Amino acid sequence: MLLGFRADDRPAYRLFTAAGKPARYDKMLQELARADVVFFGEQHNDPIAHWLALQLTKDLLRLKQGQLVLGLEMFERDVQPLVDQYTTGEVAEEEFEARSRPWPNYGTDYKPLLLLAKQQKFRVVGTNVPRRYASMVGKNSLSVLDTLPAKSKAWLAPLPLTVDYELPGYKNMAKMFGGDAAHAAGVQNIIQAQALKDATMAYFLNQARPAGHLLLHLNGSYHSDNHDGILAYLRQQNPQLRVLTISTVTQEQLGKLDREQQQKADFILTVPADMTKTY
Repeated sequence: MLLGFRADDRPAYRLFTAAGKPARYDKMLQELARADVVFFGEQHNDPIAHWLALQLTKDLLRLKQGQLVLGLEMFERDVQPLVDQYTTGEVAEEEFEARSRPWPNYGTDYKPLLLLAKQQKFRVVGTNVPRRYASMVGKNSLSVLDTLPAKSKAWLAPLPLTVDYELPGYKNMAKMFGGDAAHAAGVQNIIQAQALKDATMAYFLNQARPAGHLLLHLNGSYHSDNHDGILAYLRQQNPQLRVLTISTVTQEQLGKLDREQQQKADFILTVPADMTKTY
């Protein structure tokens, strides 16, 4: 995408650096290819982010000569055998979609990535905690996980899990839910459920990356904005990794990056506020 544009060009998106300077896709691509892990923070119903994630996967696969692993928040750990079997052709499409608990927007937004993996023969890893366990924590706190059998705990980040309520993202969640995380048990439980997701995604994406490979991880922007969330847990496990991030934001205008969007990620994907949505 060209850096300069006329106001009447109606661009579908623009890219910026963390500091708000215009960025070119090809320059971003070259920088991302030198990373160990790239987080693509999306808005789940934004078609531009999904299209760009597909293009980025294709281009990084080419630059890395096939040494790419794709991590997805959208699939949970206990369906990983099905993901593997589908991308290797062992399970038919209908069976996969019936048993893998895909998100409602899978067909339009994520299926193209699975089909690409099936065609190009690279691995896709579902990294998220099974939602039933996050729901349990949201209602009862992390202590409820102690009652699970060992087989169930295998789908989670190693326990016990420490939650840093001072992380900016978690502090912001406390404000959003109208409570102080240090004192309100209900808010604490919501944050603990979020932390369980973040820690589980960090743990399994780190395990899934062979030496020399790039792991491209797709997740909601909130899980990786400000190098927070998943990244906080990943730094604990593997601090030497070179990690870069993309965040998707919406703006009324695309001429410049709004100040409040700066520093959210290494690269900011800006999309018009009135862009059509997939749901």
